[in-house]
Amino acid sequence: MAKKVGDLNASSQADIAFLLLIFFLVTTSMNVDQGLYRQLPPPQEKDQENHDKVNERNIFIVLINKDNQLAIEGELADISSLTERTIEFITNPKDKADLAEKVMASKKLEDATKENKVEDIKNWKKLIEQFGDIGITKGVVSLQNDRGTNYETYIAVQNAIVAAYNITRDKFSQEQFGKVFDDLSADEQKLVKLVIPLNISEAEPRSVK
Repeated sequence: MAKKVGDLNASSQADIAFLLLIFFLVTTSMNVDQGLYRQLPPPQEKDQENHDKVNERNIFIVLINKDNQLAIEGELADISSLTERTIEFITNPKDKADLAEKVMASKKLEDATKENKVEDIKNWKKLIEQFGDIGITKGVVSLQNDRGTNYETYIAVQNAIVAAYNITRDKFSQEQFGKVFDDLSADEQKLVKLVIPLNISEAEPRSVK
């Protein structure tokens, strides 16, 4: 009789342990990779011509090699300088010939009208009413990395680039509305995003020497 009681206790203990295991699996939060998710454009067809060529001055090339070294526009650089240099590129305050050029909002409205894009027409008209015929950056940050690049390094570089856009949007928001971007209404944020679009191109990893 004592043996049967012992067997029952062992079985009960196993059931309790199993239930506890299920409980911890369900309630425990797992660490997940964090970063910024962007959808890359689909591969271009071989016979498809590129009718929308980008001027070289409008592309800001950022490379990370397999040794986690950062190169900005072909020169080795420290990540601490990346945010500031990205801001200079997209804003081009002194209108330098080697930094991003701008297109006027009226030209954007004209193009949208020609293509009969109703929503875009509405947005550009609203923007011009709010800010006047303002210049919109044509700059694109091209982020490329080697297949052997460390994930943490890639995210740090990515975050430094995004920080440049956030700082630029905050500054513009303060100038126009007297408050930072996150404190703007949804409609106000939409206008600021039109003026300072988040133009980041992330290529598939490749061999970077």
